[in-house]
Amino acid sequence: MITQGGGAPTVPDVVDPGGGANLTRVRAYNERLVMSLVRRHGSLSKADIARRSGLSAQTVSVIMRALEKDDLLMRGDPVRGRVGQPSTPMRLNPDAVYSYGVKIGRRSCDLVLMDFVGTIRLHLHRIHAFPMPGEILAFIIEGMAELEEMLTSDQRRRVTGIGIATPFQLWNWADEVGAPAEAMDSWRGFDLQAELAARTNLPVFLQNDATSACGAELVFGVGASYPDFIYFYIGSFIGGGIVLNSALFSGRTGTAGAVGPLQVAGKTGKTQQLLKVASVFVLENLLRARGIDPKPLWYSADDWIDFGEPLETWIQESAEALAQAVVSAASIIDFSAAVIDGGFPPWVRARIVAATRRAIQELDLQGVLVPDIIEGAVGAQARAIGGASLPLFSRYLIDTNVLFKETA
Repeated sequence: MITQGGGAPTVPDVVDPGGGANLTRVRAYNERLVMSLVRRHGSLSKADIARRSGLSAQTVSVIMRALEKDDLLMRGDPVRGRVGQPSTPMRLNPDAVYSYGVKIGRRSCDLVLMDFVGTIRLHLHRIHAFPMPGEILAFIIEGMAELEEMLTSDQRRRVTGIGIATPFQLWNWADEVGAPAEAMDSWRGFDLQAELAARTNLPVFLQNDATSACGAELVFGVGASYPDFIYFYIGSFIGGGIVLNSALFSGRTGTAGAVGPLQVAGKTGKTQQLLKVASVFVLENLLRARGIDPKPLWYSADDWIDFGEPLETWIQESAEALAQAVVSAASIIDFSAAVIDGGFPPWVRARIVAATRRAIQELDLQGVLVPDIIEGAVGAQARAIGGASLPLFSRYLIDTNVLFKETA
């Protein structure tokens, strides 16, 4: 078991291979631990890994040699100290492993190929009026075939799996996405994970889209600086997640940190759900009401134009609602940060965060420790990156839901 108190992570006792852990499982766990530590810190020397993991220097040396032989780790430039031999930091080999990530949205779908350190190498994007199961499945299958044409045979061999980030219970959102109820109802009973697994020889993983985005922020974003944060991802609908002690907290039913249903007060004083205010579909409706074509919202999350007054109205109203949500969350748990990101360009994100910081100062903050309100570091592709991370953690790394503490 992994310890959750002080001290180093420990591995299961070595018992009979018929039950519990055997030597092979212990070795595999230790290899994952070493790679996870290297990923978390960017690069580490053998001595650093031994100190942080609690493993012996000899064990770490054996593991690092094996991982380097398998091209999973690569050497950095030697670092010379004042005394003794120079230390050689090791880092993950970006080209060691690749994975596919799929983001299913209410207005668009993305397929990415991600490398071992979280960099998107290839990307396909498709917009739709509303998502349909058969069309999404075809996009993934055809898209993977298209991307594989751009890879060498060695790169194709290194693809380890497919991770899907999708909203759950899509059939409940027919009205909001402007789709016929019977069309969206086709998602009932459709097992996308199983259907895709039947058409590929790769393992397939599936997770809620907002949870995936939060996981990406934890692993590749601000997670190294903030061990506890509440996360808001503004897509077609707003979703989010909770990170406690550097681990995703999903709660009893797996829906902790959904944030969208949080109750906030509008200008009239009437309460409504946060998702009815701080969601991109609200901006879409504002643009339509003013005779402005909203389609540019969905062409590319990084290439929005400045829509002027309706965009500013949406930013201000979203910020006022987000400020209330942050205060409500901070009243329950003293988060160190509230992270705001979404499917839009960095300049929009910066304006939303700045407006939220201003709006929170207008609220009654007595007894509330206001967390740092900061921009997400991953960006518009957080959901796809989170999805693509699922196969990597399943096979090579320690899952972010597993809490472990490093030794000092």
